[in-house]
Amino acid sequence: MLLKLVSWNVNGLRAVSAKAEWDWFTQTDADVVALQETKAHPEQLDETVREPAGWESCWSSSVVKKGYSGVAVYSRTPFLNSSAELPQPEFQGEGRLLHLEYPAFHFFNGYFPNGGAEELDENGKPTGAFKRVPYKMGYFEAFLAYAEECRKTKPIVVCGDFNIAHRPIDLARPKPNEKNTGFLPEERAFLDRFTAMGYVDTFRHVHGDAPEKYSWWSYKSRAREKNIGWRIDYFFVSQELVPAIRDAWIENDVYGSDHCPVGLSLEV
Repeated sequence: MLLKLVSWNVNGLRAVSAKAEWDWFTQTDADVVALQETKAHPEQLDETVREPAGWESCWSSSVVKKGYSGVAVYSRTPFLNSSAELPQPEFQGEGRLLHLEYPAFHFFNGYFPNGGAEELDENGKPTGAFKRVPYKMGYFEAFLAYAEECRKTKPIVVCGDFNIAHRPIDLARPKPNEKNTGFLPEERAFLDRFTAMGYVDTFRHVHGDAPEKYSWWSYKSRAREKNIGWRIDYFFVSQELVPAIRDAWIENDVYGSDHCPVGLSLEV
């Protein structure tokens, strides 16, 4: 059975679903669509978006702040059960994770934290420290522990906005960003360890070191037009699923957000 999975940070589902670009969803042949940064509770959405015909939808929305974070999964393929958030209370409330169990694998859709704004000293000068990096790294550690526990029963597929470019090839301007969150040594080191533990970056597995392949572009300075981007949206699978990978791709011709969709097909 060939399964097609797609992930997209929509940067506001209410806004995107009101645009012509949302035709992407009505036309997709994906079996599973994972969205991040929905910035909405399902009851705030039109019924055709909340419960589209032919799909089962799952939601995890922020309860700590309205119009913030949030993830959703639409599935045409039956799943066994679903849950929201990590088990640890300190990482709950922001609507950052959905876990669906399919017969062949555990599926995670994550909108992982970003590092926040840079902290300033008493003179208003940047310190080089970012307010939410400790929370971000704690969240990743908690997620990894949870994924490893689930992995004891079946393989893992995890997609979403990781808010980290792993290697210099994964962003257009690595050198100027070495001290910026998203490309900090400790962030990249987590992905080093994550992959060393047997989680495979499916895009790189299929395409190797293909250059200039990005999934996010700043809204500033015509960055998307110039392809000054970052690849921070991923599909990882645990090593056991590598033989099932059939394709992985980036849909950089899809607009409507500052991110574009990324995809994976698996033979399971």
